[in-house]
Amino acid sequence: MFIGISYTEWVGYTASLALIISFMMKNVNHLRIINSIGAILFVVYGIMLQISWPIIITNGFILMLNMYYLNLKRRANY
Repeated sequence: MFIGISYTEWVGYTASLALIISFMMKNVNHLRIINSIGAILFVVYGIMLQISWPIIITNGFILMLNMYYLNLKRRANY
């Protein structure tokens, strides 16, 4: 507990903040990287909530899509 907020809630708030910040990015690569950090935090949050499958599955899928497109773009630049 930190300033009256549980650690689980802090992870959720941090994940939400990362997603909000990601949508302010003009560069799509930066958007995908920050969005991936948020998705990872949301997966952790889902686990901390005693396994919330909707949160884990949705954000796991978002993370895989971000990784796929970042990898695809990286290969296209070579």
